[in-house]
Amino acid sequence: MYLGKVQGMIVSTKKDEALTGKKILIVQPINTKEEPFGNQEVAIDSVGAGVGEIVLVSKGSSARRIFEREDSPIDAAIVGIVDTMEVNE
Repeated sequence: MYLGKVQGMIVSTKKDEALTGKKILIVQPINTKEEPFGNQEVAIDSVGAGVGEIVLVSKGSSARRIFEREDSPIDAAIVGIVDTMEVNE
């Protein structure tokens, strides 16, 4: 699981049946200082996140389980919207 910031969304009229009705968002991984790192990823939203929000992203088989479809082509899912972070350095 990692922190990310929603950068945008994707509209796709033709897609795998398992993705029908699901919001597809572009997420930039960030560190606890909200600094970006790595490459942006595509994630399926399960919590109603929007552009500019900081989110928790689950990956792999855990992401597929959120939608109760083990055979779906989901590799990353947004599972939480971050309200606040407290980090002791």
